[in-house]
Order: sequence, then C-alpha cells, then structure tokens
Amino acid sequence: MTYRSDLFIDGEWRPGASGERFDVVDPADLSTVARFAVATAEDCDAAVDAAASAQPGWGATPPRERGELLRAVFESLRSDAEELASVIVAENGKSWADAVAETSYAIEFFRWFSEEAVRIAGDYRLSPDGGKRIVVDRAPIGVSLLITPWNFPAAMATRKLAPALAAGCTTVLKPARETPLTAAYIVDALHRAGAPHGVVNLVTPVPTGPLVKRMIDRPEVRKLSFTGSTEVGRDLLHACADTVVSASMELGGNAPVIVLPGADLDVAVEGALLAKMRNGGSACTAANRFYVHASLHDAFVERLRVALDRISVGPGRDRAHELGAQVSVAERDKIASLVEVALDEGARLVCGGTPLGEGAFYAPTLLTGVSHGDTITTTEIFGPVTAIVRYESVDDAVRMANDTIYGLMAYVFGPEREAVGVGRRLEAGMVAVNRGVVSDPAAPFGGVKQSGIGREGGFEGIHEFLEEKYIALTA
Repeated sequence: MTYRSDLFIDGEWRPGASGERFDVVDPADLSTVARFAVATAEDCDAAVDAAASAQPGWGATPPRERGELLRAVFESLRSDAEELASVIVAENGKSWADAVAETSYAIEFFRWFSEEAVRIAGDYRLSPDGGKRIVVDRAPIGVSLLITPWNFPAAMATRKLAPALAAGCTTVLKPARETPLTAAYIVDALHRAGAPHGVVNLVTPVPTGPLVKRMIDRPEVRKLSFTGSTEVGRDLLHACADTVVSASMELGGNAPVIVLPGADLDVAVEGALLAKMRNGGSACTAANRFYVHASLHDAFVERLRVALDRISVGPGRDRAHELGAQVSVAERDKIASLVEVALDEGARLVCGGTPLGEGAFYAPTLLTGVSHGDTITTTEIFGPVTAIVRYESVDDAVRMANDTIYGLMAYVFGPEREAVGVGRRLEAGMVAVNRGVVSDPAAPFGGVKQSGIGREGGFEGIHEFLEEKYIALTA
C-alpha cells in the first residue's frame, strides 16, 4: 500500500525544509517500508506557528462542531480499520490480532471524546459571605505538543489528539521515529474529515531532543502530553519548568502480578497470558513481575509453560501468528540481554530464551527461581518474558509489589474479596482484579510515583487540556 510519509503543517503535506528522510523499517524482515520526512527547526517552528494561528478560531468553535468532527473521524477509521491495522503491522511488527485490537481501542477515543466535547462543565454559586457570585469557566489550555511512543502508535496518538481537540486545543503531534506512518494515517483521517488548517500538525524532528525543547520553549505552547520512558519524562519535565508549561506524563511501569492462595488457576493463567503477552509484552501496563504463592507455584508454572509453548511466532502479516516481532533488532537484543543477566543471577529457564528467525523476533520465555530485587524484577522488560517469584506470605507479596519507583499498573488474582483488599494496598494508578486487561477509553489511565502525572481517557482525560477561569459577579 501507499503510505503518507511527509510532514503535515498548516493543512498541507510537506517534504520538510531540508528534503532529508529517514528509513521506516519492517522489523519482521528488516526491509524498508517507507522513507519519512525529517523535520528541521524551520518545520517545527512552522508547525507551532500554524497551531498558534489556528488556536483562537478552534477554541471558539462550538463544542458540537468539534464533537461532530471527532465522530466523523471515528466513522472513517472504523470503515478503514483493516487498512490502519496493516500500517501498524508494517512498521511496528506486532501480530495481526494485536494490531486489530489496538485499532479498535484507538478509534474509540474519537467516539468517546466526541461525546465529552459537549459536556465540559463549569460552576456557578453564591460565595459563603453572600457578597458575590462565583462563576468557574473552563477554557482550552492552548497549543498542545503531543509526543507518542512506538509500542501503540495508533492508540497513543488518538488518546491525546481526541481530548485535546475536543477541549478546543490545537495540536502538534510528534510520533516515534520507528512508527510515523500510523500517525500520518490518523492525521490524514482528521484532514479528510475537515479539521481546519493548523488545528492538527505532524512533525518528526531530527535531532529529536533539541528540537522538542525548542518547541516547548515557544511561549505559544502551553501543554505537553508525553508517553514514554520515565528517564525521558524527567528531562521533559525539566524543560517544561523553564516556561511553566503544563505537563501530562504517562511514563514507565513495572507492573506486579500477585497470585493469591485459593486463586482459580484457569482464571489466573488466562489473565496472566493477557497481561504479559498482549502486544508481545511491549506495553507500559504489561505484567513485569509475577509473585505466585508457594501453594500454587508449580502448577501455575506448568500451565503457563504449556500455554507459552503453543504460541505461534512470526510476521504479523500472516494472520495466524499470535506473537509478532519486536519493534527493532536493538529492542530484541535488549530483551535477550536481560534474560542472560537473569540467568547469571540464578534464574532457571523453563522455555524460550532465544531470538528467532531473521527479523526482530524473540521466543515467549518463562523464568523461575527469580528473587525479588534481581535485575529482571527492577527493569521494565517490554518483551515476551515472564519472571516468577515464589512467595509464602501475602504481606510479603504486597511489600515486594510496592518496592519500586513505579506505580502504573498492578494485577491480583484470587478470591474476589481478598483480591480487592490486596488491590487497595498496592501503590498503582490502576489495578486489575482477576482479569488481564483494564484499558478502556471511558476509564482514567495513569499512574502514581514515577509512572506519571495526570490521566488520559475517561471524564478526566479532557480536563488535562482545560484550564479553570474564575469570574466574580456581583451578588
């Protein structure tokens, strides 16, 4: 298929001021899928200028019109869902099933926030001393820089674009260099649906860090929404401090899974597979550390081994495969190195543990004999590797689960009353009880501690792009 591979600035597709391009690679066979335009400082400035010029008009557009635009994009992408999934597979490498699931999830943000656009609430009340009327209005925060990662190239873009546009903010989208084609596909859908010039812009700056900082430093930019690693998030927060830019951060995770005594093993293993293997483990919400009670440990390990051995690995364009490639050979090698370190530290390899084929594939891997505090329990794996720690005391399991700087996601399997009780003790922004997936456009997504600031999705998602204005009236 033909891919959009240019920048999108002020309603036009542009090759970029320098004319330079970078390769977008299919990680399944390492072939070049497309050559995407490089954005220079001039291009980034032009994108911010376009967004700033469009902000007054878009902010004043009636909420119903903004919502109808988003609904039109939802309908368009729903009709083209398989094509969008094909783009994701081509540049990201994930399995077809994962790409289809991401597409379905991604486009729902346009539907959800098309409905939220008309429900932005304010407040009106008499002051306690009776001397004035307090009016609280909510207005668009302004030009928003949206930075997205490679692991969910469609969902991370729509989860930011939809609430920003619903709130009345103009946008500059900067996707990961590994996966710009998906972002371009979504931006093109917005363009075709009638987004006014300057409301949506797309840039892929090189060098990335300095040019992102350049855009943050522009006084017109009032919001940064970033999804990515905690390390990069810290740097961006420092950058935002110079001009006091509002920042929303969805950062790294180290999600624990606690399997309690008395857990239903069928439910626990099925949930564990979803929590670990969804998107090939390349998710900030992916199960990272498994704490399994001694009474269930051996049976859980054996059932999981059987399930992992059955997973078919191969290119996502072959729809029969359940696990696709990692996004790059470098990412695959990071996973392989982490497994080698785990084995050196005393873990036992139950299955997998090897790269596969010529592309960036890595076998579903199961490790036991892992101790809490081992490198693999303190590092975000971001791949199809399951590391299991045996425990005796539930209190110890909770302590170990909370022993991290991260706090995005946690999973608990067990009798519901006990599982909910444990879930309330876990330091995480989201907890799944007896299920392996929690993500939903209607629910607030985000973490605590160094896993982030703010929430995406749900009623809360649009508030990240709004500011309160207090107006005092005579009583």
